[in-house]
Amino acid sequence: MALTIHCDIVSAEKEIFSGLVELLVAAGAEGDVGIGYGHAPLLTSLKPGPVRLKKQNGDEEIYYVSGGYLEVQPHAVTVLADTALREGDMDEAAAEEARKQAEDALKNQGEGMDYSAAAARLAEAAAQLRTLQQIRKRTR
Repeated sequence: MALTIHCDIVSAEKEIFSGLVELLVAAGAEGDVGIGYGHAPLLTSLKPGPVRLKKQNGDEEIYYVSGGYLEVQPHAVTVLADTALREGDMDEAAAEEARKQAEDALKNQGEGMDYSAAAARLAEAAAQLRTLQQIRKRTR
């Protein structure tokens, strides 16, 4: 039996996951970070993207987070996400449309356009599409 750590993924709306995991991989502020049993305490911000969990039974699950924080304590890891979505809650067509709209907004910069908001929308849509690609790759 592999060594595990308790993991919670919560968003502002609800708890998304709670259970034992062998490994958590997420997009931290300074790059991807992998967390397993015995990891040193850590607090980092998260970039929009996938959070991959290898559960105690060997199954793998992938969630999307739009940002937030990752906290590692001696026996627990917590993902505090702005928004967190399960695989079944993501809509690829809506994410693709959001990406196109954000790209168009950045191309057609007009007076009064909020560049940083459009760039953030583009990053979130691209991250959600990356997450869906990872899920498809895993299920093949």
